[in-house]
Amino acid sequence: MSNDAPKPWEQHSHKNTNLYEASHSLVHALEHRLREQGYWSDIEPSAQALASQAPFCCDTLRFEQWLQFVFIPKMRLLIDSQQPLPKAMQLQPMAEISWGEKANPALVAALLAFDQLYSKDR
Repeated sequence: MSNDAPKPWEQHSHKNTNLYEASHSLVHALEHRLREQGYWSDIEPSAQALASQAPFCCDTLRFEQWLQFVFIPKMRLLIDSQQPLPKAMQLQPMAEISWGEKANPALVAALLAFDQLYSKDR
């Protein structure tokens, strides 16, 4: 191995940096789409609603509330602190179930981008 070649851990670190940067961009785009569609709220759900153990807090929150008050803050925390990111996501199917025919294509595409990013072999 030449002295100029990246070390295996440098390649991994660079790959992770790109994943964190891509994640940051996707979170920003998702927030923009939620605001654009009028799904962004100034009223935070109760602590009890946020504490739900059901997937996507589906028993206490609308999907857009879960995205705003659970998913986006959690992703920002993971990205900002460089903690391990999820191995896989299935946001697009939940959007289609939650919003059905009312689903905005640009918003669903933003969620699909997460699913695709985290489904890549990493």
